[in-house]
Amino acid sequence: MNLSILIPLLNEEESLSELYNWIIKVMQSHNYTYEIIFLDDGSTDNSWTIIEGFAVENSNVKGVRFMKNFGKSQALHAGFAKAQGDVIITMDADLQDSPEEIPGLYDMITNGKYDLVSGWKKKRYDSVVAKNLPSKLFNWAARKTSGVELNDFNCGLKAYKNIVVKNIEVSGEMHRYIPVLAKNAGFGKIGEKVVQHQARKYGETKFGMERFINGFLDLITIWFLSRFGKRPMHLFGAMGSLMFIIGFLLAGYIGVSKLYHMYTDMRYSLVTNNPWFFIALTTMILGTQLFLAGFLGEIILRTKNNEERYKVSSEVNFL
Repeated sequence: MNLSILIPLLNEEESLSELYNWIIKVMQSHNYTYEIIFLDDGSTDNSWTIIEGFAVENSNVKGVRFMKNFGKSQALHAGFAKAQGDVIITMDADLQDSPEEIPGLYDMITNGKYDLVSGWKKKRYDSVVAKNLPSKLFNWAARKTSGVELNDFNCGLKAYKNIVVKNIEVSGEMHRYIPVLAKNAGFGKIGEKVVQHQARKYGETKFGMERFINGFLDLITIWFLSRFGKRPMHLFGAMGSLMFIIGFLLAGYIGVSKLYHMYTDMRYSLVTNNPWFFIALTTMILGTQLFLAGFLGEIILRTKNNEERYKVSSEVNFL
């Protein structure tokens, strides 16, 4: 099978028929073998009923429905597990991603030998203040932190080799950072393609300004996980040991200094009257806690079990 097209969605009943017909037109004009997997992230409108209608009409259409809204990352995780195509395309359901871009993305994966190709909506039709400027700042920070040179981490239109999506774990709200996850998994050939951005035709965006705040927090998380996720003791243990040694040496100096003053009959005061004593004590306590945090992190990594991160209520056209 040439293509698996994954479409995560939440309450997009107005746009689904137009999107479906547009994708089918592109598939037929290029003679692709394909599957379209709609990933309903707990829609409360008629989206799932519409998807079931597509599935009856076309056996290449499949669907996964969550019992409630678990998030885009969980939807993509479910889709990646189900996808069978040689090339996986992800795109949003709001018609802001054009299916006409699919052949170009497919060609870059199959002929350009890329592991992953991310869309870049160079010309956008969103609000400059509410979305464009925060997005530019966010993408700049993501480039500097991750080392992945992409201009648009937030673009939902991406293409992957099948082997890539089978070897990455998308959880939390890490869908923005799939290229970083792929790089950390060893897939280094990551490309970018300028794609057309279309103004939203139906409904309202499901993401507000909070997505940029969450995005920056996730960026810190993925930076930490990429460097210390498999070895937390290397960070917390080193910091804890250093702080404990500094505190211990400082406390030792205070103690020796008092003994020297006592021995030479010089004037001295109680150790507890010296503010540096409490600084040393606090430093040792914090160092011990950091060391224990790293130690417990190592234990958790070795004993953790994979948890079920979402609940599926319905599926269509999966064997």
